[in-house]
Amino acid sequence: AFSRKTTKTDLSLLLECLKFQMKSPDSQKQALLTINSICENREDHVDLFRELGGVTFVYNLSKSSVVHPEVKEAALFTLGTLAECNVYCKNSLCRKEIFTDISGWLIKEDLPLTQRRVTVYLLFVLVANNKSGQTLAQTTGCLDILLDLFRCFILPNYTFHLFQSADLWASVSSALCGCVNNPQNEEAQRICVAAFPTIKTWLQQISLPCTKILQPICSFVSMTVANNCCVQESFFASGGLETLTLLLVRLTSAADTSMLSCQLAVIIAKTLSACITDNPALASGLSQYGLVFHLFSLLSSSKLEPEDRLCVLLNIGQCTAASGEKYITNVNMETIGYI
Repeated sequence: AFSRKTTKTDLSLLLECLKFQMKSPDSQKQALLTINSICENREDHVDLFRELGGVTFVYNLSKSSVVHPEVKEAALFTLGTLAECNVYCKNSLCRKEIFTDISGWLIKEDLPLTQRRVTVYLLFVLVANNKSGQTLAQTTGCLDILLDLFRCFILPNYTFHLFQSADLWASVSSALCGCVNNPQNEEAQRICVAAFPTIKTWLQQISLPCTKILQPICSFVSMTVANNCCVQESFFASGGLETLTLLLVRLTSAADTSMLSCQLAVIIAKTLSACITDNPALASGLSQYGLVFHLFSLLSSSKLEPEDRLCVLLNIGQCTAASGEKYITNVNMETIGYI
């Protein structure tokens, strides 16, 4: 009880600081960072702050036209932190007004980089594991804006002309994943099909893959095609499935000598699995690339982590079951490993 009372007093004083230090951006920013520190991963502390009217005030601070940009950024980040660890707070922020504000901020070309990034972070928190948040993202245009931002990535020179930040692009990818899955949202998945031609081009242009680029792409594809036969077919029709398969074949050839190639091959194998799950027609079509042979090669790589063996075996099972062919019969337990 003493600790709760002390925490409530601290939060109350910090809230007063926010209210009465409007001409001192440094003080306001420090107060917000301290609130973050107190409330992070503490649902009960967020409840205390909400009861004090803190969540509403921080939201109003984030949309104020008179506060310093760094204070706005800190306020947006604080809202994300509060919502991420407190479902009640998250639900209270899932309003059309707030999503409309977010879409308005994101379409501003002159929005500072950090403010754009924390705005995307807040959007991600509000849609993650939240059906109502996903719906609001669609109806307010946030999903379309995220797709536009995602496709602004310029791959060949590894530059981000709009963002100047790979981290922002990865955050956009995460927000898109939250919009389309967990829970699965078939309408959002259908909308995100629009990005498949761009993704195919990216996969074709990758000469020296790196995790920072490939992971966001593969996460987006996996979440968008998951448990959706029509979207899986769209990815195939765009040429994305073939391009992804060819990249996997190329990476597995170096998986025994390169740890990076092995790790990237596993990422792609997991994505391929999502692309062909419960779709034997697509899975059987992969036999023309000799994929099973390459997957066995990956399975025998000394660089492969034990926890990654299962996903490779799953891929092999999907391909062989769909095609009805006998690829390799003489495989010893040393090659397969222990699951």
